[in-house]
Amino acid sequence: MHTIVLIIHVLASLGLIGLIMIQQGKGADMGAAFGSGASSTVFGAHGAGNFITRSTAILATVFFVTSLTLAYISGQGAVRKSVTEMIAPAASEQPAAPAVPNGPDLPVAPKAE
Repeated sequence: MHTIVLIIHVLASLGLIGLIMIQQGKGADMGAAFGSGASSTVFGAHGAGNFITRSTAILATVFFVTSLTLAYISGQGAVRKSVTEMIAPAASEQPAAPAVPNGPDLPVAPKAE
């Protein structure tokens, strides 16, 4: 399930990038109206623009839904603990007594009698 949603998410994101890159900016039409191009392009045909705009909206919705779904799926496997449960064991542990290093075995001198 996770892999399928992830593949759909990646494809939707790539589609969004492509559709956004081929869209013409809204300001480009207004520049044509003030002498830099033909004035007939200001209110030109928007048939292709509507298709691209709707496709972008649909892919954005798919991207949003898959983002939420991936977040939900990834949160299902997490073990939920309280903050106090995570801190309490570390505070209650007693420090271990330092180990006394054993010195090297020295020969014992014989007692003089």
